[in-house]
Amino acid sequence: MSALILVVDDEPKAARLARDYLDRHGYRVVVAGDGPTALLIARRDKPDLVVLDLMLPGIDGREVCRRLRQESDVPIIMLTALAEEVDQVTGLEIGADDYITKPFSPRALVARVRALLRRTRGEVKAPAIIRVGGLEIDAEKYIVAFNGSPLRLTPNEFKLLQLLAGRPGQTLTREQLLDDPHGAAAGLDRSVDSHVKNLRKKLEAVAGKPMIETVYGIGYRFTGA
Repeated sequence: MSALILVVDDEPKAARLARDYLDRHGYRVVVAGDGPTALLIARRDKPDLVVLDLMLPGIDGREVCRRLRQESDVPIIMLTALAEEVDQVTGLEIGADDYITKPFSPRALVARVRALLRRTRGEVKAPAIIRVGGLEIDAEKYIVAFNGSPLRLTPNEFKLLQLLAGRPGQTLTREQLLDDPHGAAAGLDRSVDSHVKNLRKKLEAVAGKPMIETVYGIGYRFTGA
């Protein structure tokens, strides 16, 4: 089951932005708009990570952080509109694991969430060798073969195939391909569609059938070898 993220922010627009972007990247998200509600939800739902605004009504973010830290070791990312170093240090001293200043980039927030979850949950790295039907991908040797015959791919095509074949049958959005937590598709930028098109042609040439399916308006899915 995907990680549950508690987003605590009294600004509806900021909370909605964080919620929508985290949800789009596969996380389950619950939202609280004040300190007391945040503590109630945290105790009830036991989230895997808390994104916590510093300035909150009822009970401010520092006090919420202190209370959460007394009760659990849940990872906490503080959100603050105050960029002064003293506020950042104070947040970390009361138990926050990381901080990000507002206004924040939603992609940066997702990256911080992923990094912190990997660090605290011991997230398993992508496998070194992926086998799907007759296709074999060796990430360490940088080799792709189909039924034992090597397949020549560009570095970007290799990265995309590693990511797609590592999740056969799962639809991945363009943003998920660009924001892969293992860095498999790092550097592809907006050219991802062209790389997928070329990769699809090469795979179909050796397999005799389509192996990457376009899910229109969403992304791509590896259908198997």
